[in-house]
Amino acid sequence: MSADFSFENMCSKITSMSKREVIRRLLHFDGPIKLDFTREYLEKLSTERLRHILLAAVVVTHRKHAS
Repeated sequence: MSADFSFENMCSKITSMSKREVIRRLLHFDGPIKLDFTREYLEKLSTERLRHILLAAVVVTHRKHAS
């Protein structure tokens, strides 16, 4: 991971996000991996599950950029 990426800070930010904010971030995720979710599907998931998906996408993005 890059030096400017703090896993702890990213986890803290994501865990403090509301369900609405996490859904917004997932629907508009701009990274090397494309996320293809509908709002309807995401709204059915728990907030914790959504946070897990977002965190995984962010970690993968930063690993690709650090390589």
